[in-house]
Amino acid sequence: MNKITQLFNIKYPIIQGGMIWNSGYKLASAVSNAGGLGLIGAGSMYPEVLREHIQKCKKATDKLFGVNIPMLYPNIEEIMNIVVEEGVKIVFTSAGNPKTWTSFLKEKGIIVVHVVSSSIFALKAQEAGVDAIVAEGFEAGGHNGRDETTTLTLIPMVKEKIQIPIIAAGGIATGHAMLAVMVLGADGVQVGSRFAASVESSAHNNFKETIVKVKEGDTQLTLKELAPVRLIKNKFYNDVQELYQKCPSKEDLNQLLGRARSKKGMFEGDLEEGELEIGQIAGLIHEILPAQQIIEEMIADFEVACQEKAKFEF
Repeated sequence: MNKITQLFNIKYPIIQGGMIWNSGYKLASAVSNAGGLGLIGAGSMYPEVLREHIQKCKKATDKLFGVNIPMLYPNIEEIMNIVVEEGVKIVFTSAGNPKTWTSFLKEKGIIVVHVVSSSIFALKAQEAGVDAIVAEGFEAGGHNGRDETTTLTLIPMVKEKIQIPIIAAGGIATGHAMLAVMVLGADGVQVGSRFAASVESSAHNNFKETIVKVKEGDTQLTLKELAPVRLIKNKFYNDVQELYQKCPSKEDLNQLLGRARSKKGMFEGDLEEGELEIGQIAGLIHEILPAQQIIEEMIADFEVACQEKAKFEF
């Protein structure tokens, strides 16, 4: 056992990212049942929808699972109370100051993990009292850090600064990548894009089929003036780039973005006008698989990578 498997009482140090429009109870319970830690993504759920997913997840698995909560959520107090009322044992927080809710959650006996994109924010999370951090590199899909620090450099820089367990995220979909970040100082991995293209993902099948067609260079970070987000290049992405040629204001960008653009793309399957969020690692994802098989293949690949490491000993 390592620090992450001990912290969460799981078999493998693999955490499924709590992605909006992808991470419902079916995916979270499947990952937990397969020996990882499943997360329900609260960012795309109304409070009562989240409650329903938590209750269904408890029926679908007898293993621990968690909830990912972006702290910029407009109903954040209601969301936090639901998590407590439903007896959730693990909460991953993101997009906000960890000091705001960490003490509240830990007083209720909840394990708290915060997502960061820099060593500075990792230190702040540690000072806030979180139990672990997710250090997410620039390769990741969805909303991203502004510093554009890659996972390869982020993990050792965070490791140098903090003492609590580190979960690496961004560009990880194979056992080889899992070994690489653990050699760099991570105690476990958070995997998003690979699970977005799973059978149990709540995303529309159009989006899943698009993920497996993505090639190197087909994603790009954009909309940094609002909140940096990595997108698959489609009509909406091209419209954004065309608007940039006119030196747009934040208001112009917001007007183009409109409402529910990510829901339209990932959940409703509009591949032209929707926002399609995925990581660079999608170029290595070639088929839609059950979550259990994804974990089994990652662990098998990890074991192969461990054996291959001996080739590089001097």
